[in-house]
Amino acid sequence: MDELKGFQKRYLRGLAHNLKPVVFVGQKGYTRTLEKAMDDALDHHELVKLKFNEFKEKEKKLELIEKIEKTVSCERIHLIGHVATFFRWQSDPEKRKISFPQTPSP
Repeated sequence: MDELKGFQKRYLRGLAHNLKPVVFVGQKGYTRTLEKAMDDALDHHELVKLKFNEFKEKEKKLELIEKIEKTVSCERIHLIGHVATFFRWQSDPEKRKISFPQTPSP
């Protein structure tokens, strides 16, 4: 996956604003179940919010986010408070729900 440009991340943050978290991280942290839930959610939605229920320290959240990005092949768009937003293109171009503007808006 190509790294997203700033205006693309800004666009995705706008789309994600009204979304509710669909994946939750509990006290066990990173598990195979979490990995599968993220993979399935990204396949279905492309843009997913994840909520940290147990991990309140920013360093631990960033570690988990980094691990999720590597194993699930997605990109973090935003982290605010206890909610992180991730994006990954749908593998089938005909099923993609999100399309980016070609150039940044002024």
